[in-house]
Amino acid sequence: MSATLRRRGYIIPPRTSPLMTQAKIMTQDELKKAVGWAALQYVQPGTIVGVGTGSTAAHFIDALGTMKNQIEGAVSSSDASTEKLKSLGITVFDLNEVDSLGIYVDGADEINGHMQMIKGGGAALTREKIIASVAEKFICIADSSKQVDILGRFPLPVEVIPMARSCVARTLVKLGGRPEYRQGVLTDNGNVILDVHGLEILDPVALEDAINAIPGVVTVGLFARRGADVALIGTPDGVRTIISK
Repeated sequence: MSATLRRRGYIIPPRTSPLMTQAKIMTQDELKKAVGWAALQYVQPGTIVGVGTGSTAAHFIDALGTMKNQIEGAVSSSDASTEKLKSLGITVFDLNEVDSLGIYVDGADEINGHMQMIKGGGAALTREKIIASVAEKFICIADSSKQVDILGRFPLPVEVIPMARSCVARTLVKLGGRPEYRQGVLTDNGNVILDVHGLEILDPVALEDAINAIPGVVTVGLFARRGADVALIGTPDGVRTIISK
């Protein structure tokens, strides 16, 4: 049969051809790239865009570079993102120079069905939370592995004033967590990170409030009070859009 088809001019790809496997198998980085580029649809010409931090946000920055002559610039959540934005010729504004932000685009370490998130794996949680609070719309970009029913499998980052590290850790233990000092990491604000393991976060808003109330805590990487408005989820079948109700 195959010989007959070849004589008739048909091309039969081998069983292992990329044409047959590419649609079925995508790496995690390819999924991140897909959602990063998909987020461009929310960028309005002539505006200033809030930009997050991390591997998925980096793909969005690459995509945003193709629109650098159409936007006014960006507000960045970290020194690393600022450097990347500037390398692409995108003007970076200090948040104090900006009256409002239409959108903020960033990744997540976990996101649940209520569009609440754990963020801070890249140690930029405080600036991320500040910019998210200013933006009219928070666009979360993530691959499908970040979707969870209950937050907490990913260690919950807490940014802490250095002198308060030990006393904050003791309080976090009382809340049921196992805090671990992220050795060798200082945030762009000069603070340290405690990653809290072992939490099953059934009430994200209550836990966010409780941890933020601990003296010495700058902020916790729970984005429950200010969750995402839109989630772009990368799957092998394409980018899925979820809109907050």
